[in-house]
Amino acid sequence: MTDPQTQQSSDTAGRDETVSFGFTDVKTGEKAGLVRDVFDKSARRYDVMNDLMSLGVHRVWKDMVLNRANPQPGELHIDVAGGTGDLARSFLTKADRAGDRRSDTRQARAIVLDINEQMLRAGVKRGLGETHNGRIEWVTGNAECLPLKDRSADCITISTGIRNVTHRVKALTDMRRVLKPGGRFLCLEFTRPTSKAWEKIYDAWSFNVMPELGALVAKDRESYQYLVESIRRFPDQDSFAEELREAGFNQVSYTNFSGGIAALHVGWA
Repeated sequence: MTDPQTQQSSDTAGRDETVSFGFTDVKTGEKAGLVRDVFDKSARRYDVMNDLMSLGVHRVWKDMVLNRANPQPGELHIDVAGGTGDLARSFLTKADRAGDRRSDTRQARAIVLDINEQMLRAGVKRGLGETHNGRIEWVTGNAECLPLKDRSADCITISTGIRNVTHRVKALTDMRRVLKPGGRFLCLEFTRPTSKAWEKIYDAWSFNVMPELGALVAKDRESYQYLVESIRRFPDQDSFAEELREAGFNQVSYTNFSGGIAALHVGWA
């Protein structure tokens, strides 16, 4: 596991600015540490809680992300805020299958990057013994200052992680830097339901059930209360698409999943 030198994401003046942390506004320099604490607490039960909170639907969403990513032999995939590495493993498996169909023996590789080392440790432990485990590099790093070379990646994904970043456009711009010309960026994130009726149902589930599941299963109500609140503070689909354009991505588009509970945003370098 690589542990690069950390880089400050803001200067002294920036620390006096505020940014959302759930429904609370905190000083800019404090958010990364607060988010790290949330995932330190939730790392052990993270995958189980994802299944419970989404009733398993998050796995379908991620399959659709990988289908759009279209993994190919020999490619380098970077999963930012990659947690336990489920997207990276799926990317390598699909790239291998694509290679088998064309008798292309080049092996794809993946880098799972996360600011939270406890999440990465959980991912390494879960993947021990897998045939492609030696092709995944686990890197502790900040999405706003990726410890990666310019124009080195064929595909970058970030799944339900961009809302936890302090400066979204800064992070998006850095991911754009790391992509090769013609590389693709895919972001799966919880967003805004497309109808008021569906939004009311989703709000009732989110605010009344999800934190209680956190308390019951993960023994941590506060972290899951934050996750629910952070979803509500995230921009709507069109506003986030504009942030991708601001960061330099081309041909930006998005697809709503499950009536807008989540959306997949795609951009090209």
